[in-house]
Amino acid sequence: MEIRKIPHGSAAYRDTVALRDRILRAPLGLKFDENDLQREASEIHIACYCEGDSFPVGCAILCPSGEDAAVKMRQLAIDENAQGRGIGTTLVEFCEQETRELGKDLLFCHARIQAAVFYEKLGYRKTGEPFEEVGLPHVRMEKEL
Repeated sequence: MEIRKIPHGSAAYRDTVALRDRILRAPLGLKFDENDLQREASEIHIACYCEGDSFPVGCAILCPSGEDAAVKMRQLAIDENAQGRGIGTTLVEFCEQETRELGKDLLFCHARIQAAVFYEKLGYRKTGEPFEEVGLPHVRMEKEL
């Protein structure tokens, strides 16, 4: 397995957009538009590849937040045929390391309620009350690094 940062707008980035669209957006009837993608230009894009594959099996985005010591992890997506193989855990661990390298000590995300158990197993804790995002219940999850 290889995890690497990829440039916004690159072919690898477009592959992660396709993966995120298929896994996260299309099931909700949502589509990316050019404004959505342009807003991602300043974020850190991460892709995960299995040996011999040219299309990513997982991806995530990191965005330094308005909170001084925090980074937000978002759009974590794993190909449905690759789920259950530890790719999500490996991606989250990579994101944690990148957060430390940015000099930040808190990583957080807005997790869909059904994904909260996954994050709790990795040491994240729920903070605040559940809220709605993209039409689904979410909860903020965070981990001090």
